[in-house]
Amino acid sequence: MKDFSGMKRKDLEKYVDFLLWQYRVVDAFWFLAVEDEIGLKEAVRINEDIWARIGSMAAEDIKKRFQIRGRGVAAVIEAYAYFPWANIINYEVIKQTKDRALIRVLQCPPQEARLKHGRKEFPCKAMHLAELTNFAKNIDERAQVKCKYAPPDQHPEGIWCEWELKIQEGPSAQKHRKTYNKVDCS
Repeated sequence: MKDFSGMKRKDLEKYVDFLLWQYRVVDAFWFLAVEDEIGLKEAVRINEDIWARIGSMAAEDIKKRFQIRGRGVAAVIEAYAYFPWANIINYEVIKQTKDRALIRVLQCPPQEARLKHGRKEFPCKAMHLAELTNFAKNIDERAQVKCKYAPPDQHPEGIWCEWELKIQEGPSAQKHRKTYNKVDCS
């Protein structure tokens, strides 16, 4: 195994970029192969199941590796910055308060690549809702995620999707503690 301890910062950054690229390429080719073999609907269903699990697993790992100790919106946003997929897409937190944040995705390489290669947008709303909900709840069980819009929804030019993250206080938070294997967005 390569010893990275003596590597210069610039080379480490290039290597991280390489790893993120590989992460994206594996995800893309896996999805396209499944889509071509058994169809878009089944590829989306399988993808939803996988990414629902990844949200929880990634958040748990990030909490341990990067000592995310807090709760609330700030802790979820801090942890999300370490999530590999968050570093592949171009997202911005457009409004953040103690109990609420709006997150916009301005660049979505998978969707953009599909359009570039003559494929249509794929419906990723349910997948990302489950992924983000499970991620956020792993950081703070009171978290709720709501999708404002994401494919297959219409979306503004230059914005692929928008998500609202809220922290639910009080007794009504109890009914929102479960995580999702899959989410119905209809």
